[in-house]
Amino acid sequence: MQIQTSTPSLTPIHGESERPFLSFVVPCYNSERSLPLLHERISACMAAEQLSFELILVEDRGGDGTWPVIQALQGDDARVRGYRLSRNFGQHNALLAGIRRARGEWIVTLDDDLQNPPEEVANLLAKANEGYDVVYGAASQLSHGLARNLASRVTKLVLQKAMGADVAVHVSAYRLFRTRLRDAFADVSGPTVNIDVLLTWGTTGYAWIPVQQHERTIGQSGYTWRKLITDAVNMMTGFSVLPLQLATLLGFASAVFGVLVLTYVIAKVLVFGSPVPGFPFLASLISLFAGIQLFALGIIGEYLARMHLRSMQRPAYVVSEECGGS
Repeated sequence: MQIQTSTPSLTPIHGESERPFLSFVVPCYNSERSLPLLHERISACMAAEQLSFELILVEDRGGDGTWPVIQALQGDDARVRGYRLSRNFGQHNALLAGIRRARGEWIVTLDDDLQNPPEEVANLLAKANEGYDVVYGAASQLSHGLARNLASRVTKLVLQKAMGADVAVHVSAYRLFRTRLRDAFADVSGPTVNIDVLLTWGTTGYAWIPVQQHERTIGQSGYTWRKLITDAVNMMTGFSVLPLQLATLLGFASAVFGVLVLTYVIAKVLVFGSPVPGFPFLASLISLFAGIQLFALGIIGEYLARMHLRSMQRPAYVVSEECGGS
């Protein structure tokens, strides 16, 4: 398989330590049964690679016993640090909370459901050593249902426009990136967060490698195709002006169509001497133009709503409890 990448970073990483310190950041949601296994596998693969690490677990208020499990893991292993959010803020918001507390040279993000194999971290790091700032572990094949896979592909296409990078089609929750990239979005706040878009603010050096995505055997995913579509809308209106450009294009197209229809009506009267049938024709035009106007107003309303939310200075997350942190 040929691996496609964007332009690598011009800054080499040879000045960094040969055995880097890694920070694993895991957003946790209803994962009380999977976290002990995840901790065990990360510890084993890091020991095999002789790499130092810390494991940052951010509990996003799923409602089960995840937090006591995190506390127990931290009590047994000082490398574990746990943070509990005050309410459910969302996966990317929880990731942001953990990223801002990472101490390692590199940050690795992965899901809590054991679908992202931590054993692939060495391969991600090897790819990064070629001079890249961000490396994604993209699933070699999607293992969800048809609707979920379709929604995921739509979301990635939207993300490609928002990121302005071709690698966006290979974006996944399994990422490795330089910790210093977080400086580019140190002041980001507000309820709408997307880590992949934020990373584009700090670098253009992206790459990806194929990894095997395991079947989920514990619990059920909180992501549905509807949520993925909602995330796509959030990305478009939160990090891109593409919807506004689309509304402008539709407005221009409808104006051109209106001129053509007017020309047709006048020509029919002048040439054939018969008017265009009235009510059905007029009603269809009104419905068309009214729909386009409402669509454009809806897009503008989305942007105004986001401006309103940001003016309220709502935080991206609030940490209510922590264990092993400083």
